[in-house]
Amino acid sequence: MSNSKWSKTDKQRERPQEQREHGPRSDLRANLRRGRTVVNPFDLKTALLAKDAQHVALIHFPIALFISAVAFDLIAQWTKRRGVADAAYYNLLVAAISTLPVLATGILAWQFQLEGQKLKGILLLHVVLACVSSVMIWLVWWVHFRARRREALPSYRLAIEFLGVGIVALTGHLGGFLSGINGPG
Repeated sequence: MSNSKWSKTDKQRERPQEQREHGPRSDLRANLRRGRTVVNPFDLKTALLAKDAQHVALIHFPIALFISAVAFDLIAQWTKRRGVADAAYYNLLVAAISTLPVLATGILAWQFQLEGQKLKGILLLHVVLACVSSVMIWLVWWVHFRARRREALPSYRLAIEFLGVGIVALTGHLGGFLSGINGPG
């Protein structure tokens, strides 16, 4: 304990506002003083060229587009509005196309971040479900593609869509465990 008659709060008040150490700036200064590397979250070069970060960034596109497409399809069926059905179709198209770079970056992330470790446990289940999810997204798009020529969507498509949403959700959940977001990792 210090022999000073000043408390820490009094010493902080004595310094100008910009020299007080609290908040994110003080954390940055403290890390710099300790010699730690600080990554700027807005540094696009680092974010885009990191050898394992692209999968984590890209995966949200097919997930969101597919779930949105299923929601649009349900709304289109209830309201019989062609514009909403078109939105569902184009969301499915972009979701299906976006699965290709997501699968490629997932394989790269496995090789770089996980050092190509043997596929087993959660990693194996995630890879298998990722492939099944991609096939389901492409299948739902194909059903919609074929129906656009005939003007009638088959009623079984809703079962395929709901199954696809469940598999996509489970795949994403397991991916969260692999990345450390959903638990220790």
